[in-house]
Order: sequence, then C-alpha cells, then structure tokens
Amino acid sequence: MLTFVENCFSPRTAAFFDLDKTVIAKSSTLTFSKSFYQGGLINRRAVLRTAYAQFVFLAGGADHDQMERMREYLSALCKGWNVQQVKDLVAETLHDLIDPIIYDEAATLIEEHHTAGRDVVIVSTSGAEVVEPIGELLGADRVVATRMVVGDDGCFTGEVEYYAYGPTKAEAIRTLAESEGYDLSRCYAYSDSVTDVPMLESVGYPHAVNPDRALRREATLREWPILTFDRPVRLKQRLPAFSMPPRPALVAAAALGAAAVTAGLVWYGNRRRAAAITT
Repeated sequence: MLTFVENCFSPRTAAFFDLDKTVIAKSSTLTFSKSFYQGGLINRRAVLRTAYAQFVFLAGGADHDQMERMREYLSALCKGWNVQQVKDLVAETLHDLIDPIIYDEAATLIEEHHTAGRDVVIVSTSGAEVVEPIGELLGADRVVATRMVVGDDGCFTGEVEYYAYGPTKAEAIRTLAESEGYDLSRCYAYSDSVTDVPMLESVGYPHAVNPDRALRREATLREWPILTFDRPVRLKQRLPAFSMPPRPALVAAAALGAAAVTAGLVWYGNRRRAAAITT
C-alpha cells in the first residue's frame, strides 16, 4: 500500500504503467479484432490469425522470427484503414471489451498513486486510437503510445512515425520528466515484460507485474518487487468515484495500424530473444 502523500514543496512525481498484462489481462489491440471484423476492416481469416496471436501472447511463447513475420503481415493488413473508423469502432466497444479485463490490483494502485499526488502515465506499445480511450477510462493523466503516419486521405499509410517500444519508452519518460519536472528517483514504474527493463530502471521504484521468465529473473537479481495481478474486475463494480477526469495527454500517439497491432504482439515475440540475452 502507498501510505504517503507527496509534499507540495517536493518535486513532482509520477507512476508509469505498461498496459497489456500489467493493467489489463490481454493484449489491448488484439482484443478489438472482432470489432474490426464487424466493421469490415479485417476478414474472418485475419480474425482467426489474431485470435491465435492473442493465445500466443497470453502464453508468452512466440520467438523473434515468428514475431517479425506476424509484424510484416499485420503491417500490410492495416495499411489503408480509415483512422476515424478505427476510433469509432474502439469507442463503441471500449466498455464491453476492456472494462471486464482491467485488473483490480492495477486499478487500486492507480487510485493510490493519485491519492498520493502522483500523475499516472500509461506507456504502451499499442497505438493511440486504442490506448488513449483506455487511459481515459482508467483516469490516467497522460499517455505514451505508438504513432502511425496518417495520409491526407485520413488513412494509415503503413509507416511508423514513432514506436513506443523498449528503450524508446525510457526516452519518453525522461522527456516527460524534463518537461513536467518529475523527480524520476522518486517515481514508480510497472511492467510485465523484460523489454521494459529500460523503463523500469529509469525510476526509483520499479515493479515487475506478472513478469515473463526473463523479467522475473532480472527483477530477482535486482531485488525489484514482483507483483501478481489476477483479479480482473469491471470498474463499475468498484468505487463509483474511481474514474477521474484525465488531463490532456502530452505524449499521445496516433497509431493503430501496423505498429499498433505490433503493440500487443511484439511483447510476446521478444520473450525468447530477451531470454537469450539475459542467460
């Protein structure tokens, strides 16, 4: 439990949360595959393929080569998607799909950090069309996510403008710390993936949540706290006052397309590669 409130004369602080398997129980992007199918963005074959990808993501079993092949496939698949249509589909199904898979333990931590006077920042490899609405649902103050290039026609071009993955997450946190005056030595971070070690080690209070094997090994060596989140709960079943009006996102991204779908997938794809590096 977080027991102290930030002194008004102290430097500002924040809590940085990875999203997939840290705050929610599944891949945020892959969870919307059925909605995209019903909206005509993908066909039945693609639904089946993303369902398989969701299974592998949860099992933590895809290697780097499998991940790269899937990334290439999804990049081609998402090229040409209309951005506004994606936003509309996410908005229509957000509560039905995301609300039931939010970890009660994560929601409690978000409440505690806000009560202690800290900003809450969601830092996700998924795209903004998915992450921003989820961040708003959670009452997050800011969002860091992948950006995809959008053409003059309002559709994804298939090119990645900014990829919030691995070391770039840590860079984004440092940039926010400079602009917002965060004292990173007094900030918190939470993630399930060894690829987020740069993010975790950039703050004074790193936490491994539902860690993959490589991150568990790293957290044990560094004596980082290891947390287990296993109680998904609908927010409406919690305190009615949970959801807080978020401030405008400072580091919002604009992607769902290739990089966005990669968001959910890349995390499980790096498991074997990361394990090889740390062994």
